[in-house]
Amino acid sequence: MAIKKEEVEHIARLARIGTTQKDIEVLTKDLSAVLDWMKELEEADVADVSPNEHITGLENVMRADRSEPSYRRKEIVKLFPESKDGYDKVKSVL
Repeated sequence: MAIKKEEVEHIARLARIGTTQKDIEVLTKDLSAVLDWMKELEEADVADVSPNEHITGLENVMRADRSEPSYRRKEIVKLFPESKDGYDKVKSVL
């Protein structure tokens, strides 16, 4: 399936890609090759092929999603070197 130069120019304008005539020629050839390959893939018989998510068979192991108690404020306040007016002070970073 060949793609026309006008279509490539239109795609380049939509994508806001600056192109020269040489670029258009190269892109026309490359996009045509990709479309031909996709057409070839569409013709492949995959009726007896089972879906495969991962070729190694590994599965993602995730921890259970549950809430746990967080640190108590008194424990956190001990980590700060100084406090003032109920706020914890740290050294400036800028």
